[in-house]
Amino acid sequence: MASAEGFTPARDASELIARLRDRTAKLAVVGLGYVGLPMAIEFARAGFSVTGLENDPQRCEMLHDGCSYIADIADEELRAEVRSGRFRATTDPAALGEADAVIICVPTPLRKSKDPDLTYILAATDAMTAQLRPGQLIVLESTTYPGTTEEILLPRFAEKGLKVGSDFFLAFSPERVDPGNPNFSVRNITKLVGGVTPACTQVAAELYRQMVGTVVQVDNPRVAEAAKLLENTFRSVNIGLVNEMALVCRHLGVDVWQVIEAAATKPFGFMAHYPGPGIGGHCIPLDPHYLSWKARLSGYEPRFIALASEINGSMPRYVVELVTESLNDQSKAVRGSRVLLLGVAYKPNVGDFRESPALEIIEMLHERGAHVSYCDPYVPGLSIGEHELRNEELTAELLRSADSVVVLTHHRDFDYDLVVRESRQVIDTRNATRPFARPGTVRYL
Repeated sequence: MASAEGFTPARDASELIARLRDRTAKLAVVGLGYVGLPMAIEFARAGFSVTGLENDPQRCEMLHDGCSYIADIADEELRAEVRSGRFRATTDPAALGEADAVIICVPTPLRKSKDPDLTYILAATDAMTAQLRPGQLIVLESTTYPGTTEEILLPRFAEKGLKVGSDFFLAFSPERVDPGNPNFSVRNITKLVGGVTPACTQVAAELYRQMVGTVVQVDNPRVAEAAKLLENTFRSVNIGLVNEMALVCRHLGVDVWQVIEAAATKPFGFMAHYPGPGIGGHCIPLDPHYLSWKARLSGYEPRFIALASEINGSMPRYVVELVTESLNDQSKAVRGSRVLLLGVAYKPNVGDFRESPALEIIEMLHERGAHVSYCDPYVPGLSIGEHELRNEELTAELLRSADSVVVLTHHRDFDYDLVVRESRQVIDTRNATRPFARPGTVRYL
């Protein structure tokens, strides 16, 4: 069976593995977002011919012009792989049929009911099914509930009459990215791989060994799927615990930041987590709900996860309460007051504001009649309801004009000495201003 270009597919696992090892295998990455684009570029750097499948034609044009829309991929890095011919982007799903290995990196959001929304996975699976041929490896990287690979992808692929583990290979390998982290990238983060059959695991592991330093094989896709959810549920639960500790400490008149610092001096049995205005990003706020939903289908109600989610979800409202108290101390009402937010991204030094608690805080402040502005050099603009906000330059004049200044994201770009010196009152949810604080000027979470 040969393609229109005369390409002959691999006949079995050993032949596919050989092509992966000598870099003659063609790869395709479905979805060129925060996960897919860095993955595609790293495989191209490793010497593979990589085609990225992206629904947005404008994104494809940008990529072909060497313009990256992902902060972790510099324009120069992208241009090098485009010029070399090792990377290209397309909207044509026919590219999937020409690939030896296909990696699916599409979003997995939640519905309003907090149930998994597999729309993007289903669309990618249907596109792959239409192009599936013998000798291909398909790996799902999108975070999802345990069982998705075998319950959703496998039956659709099997409709083609091909046998998994011999005619084609299917595995799950969870994405592990930390946008904005200069110390960890796709290349040096350990990769988990779980295949539907041992042969599937072997082939998928060989794919990632060509680019990633350490690959760990697990028994099946369900283990890998559950491991990913545990990683982020662990963080959600521990953040929920320390957020509740912040509330407890407030009632006790104790500085929670000093409590954490003191507890962290213990060399064993304690891992420091820190409170904040809420949780954001695409993983921690969403992934525990995937695990909870699947558990409930199996007849078990995971109460601990739900409680952590409830506490974390309450933090934006708590921040608004702190703003209200701060304004009361100035004999001001929230309505008509000027509130300046420092940082609206969900984490430091990135422009990603998906699920950021700042969005909910802004919305609640608007509902109470406040005039809200923000400074965030990584986020040029925001649209929240009927309100359009633009990033403002952090100046002494802007700080002095605000009735309340709230630190939501600990960006390295902010001059916290200036913030404390020029602000009437600061509410610091990140402990960022501690070295510059003067008595009575800063309230901490």
